[in-house]
Amino acid sequence: MTLRLAFMGTPDFAVPTLAELIGQGHDIACVYSQPPRPKGRGLETEPSPVHALALKHKIAVRTPVTLKDAAQQELFAALDLDAAIVVAYGLLLPKPILDAPRLGCINLHGSLLPRWRGAAPIQRAIMAGDAETGVMTMKMEEGLDTGPILMAERVPIGRKTYGELHDELARLGADLTARTLAALERDTIAAQPQPAEGATYAKKIAKDEARIDWTKPAREIDCLIRGLSPFPGAWCEAKGERLKILNCDIANEHGVPGTLLDDQLTVACGDGALRLTHLQRPGKAAMSANDLLRGFPLPRGIVLG
Repeated sequence: MTLRLAFMGTPDFAVPTLAELIGQGHDIACVYSQPPRPKGRGLETEPSPVHALALKHKIAVRTPVTLKDAAQQELFAALDLDAAIVVAYGLLLPKPILDAPRLGCINLHGSLLPRWRGAAPIQRAIMAGDAETGVMTMKMEEGLDTGPILMAERVPIGRKTYGELHDELARLGADLTARTLAALERDTIAAQPQPAEGATYAKKIAKDEARIDWTKPAREIDCLIRGLSPFPGAWCEAKGERLKILNCDIANEHGVPGTLLDDQLTVACGDGALRLTHLQRPGKAAMSANDLLRGFPLPRGIVLG
């Protein structure tokens, strides 16, 4: 079964799904992605990860700044699509776009909807201390992540970081999307409306959220650290430097919040303590606590800001 598709996505999270659809032999008529943006120290423009994969496979790429104008909508309709697959694209789709493909526009979302609609569902699930999350495919409508659910997969969060959970859900989502398309084409799937209750909004991560407040409970700080690792990274100040904290373990210790309780980077919190295991100094690679302490000693009793 070969379908004529448009793929609409931008970041790394969307790449496995596009790769899966290409690998299954679907006819990818066009890829839509956010325009190339300046990156790195030289601020040279680079295509998005999805754009780069499309170029590698010689697939046509469009990077409009909006899909609201009639000319863009006519170009999209002219593709004569069976479906459009949307994964973290970054633009709202107006009704003429949603209605153009024969099977509609299918979105892969990284949460258990209606929980964590919006931009940062994976990070917010970890930061909130959720026990599980997952990926869902839905038939898109004009609301923000409000469409009926087609298929879903659940995964436990445990002590995964954002980076680990992101990669797991991206792989799982690629398979789920492929299975959803097959079921839609066979007409063996029934969309289920999202529950009316339990909706939450996963707003973008704000800069001021990343600074660690050691007066908060250890379990809450642990969720913050894992939810922001590796990017943008929860941080604190030590000896005048900003230290990103990339992972930690919960420790059964107590003390004045922010104080190092031993020579193994155990930090007292408002309730309990955390043993910092992976960190990053400015301009350096991530490293273990032992490696950091060899070049940046932090004595017991020092207070982290």
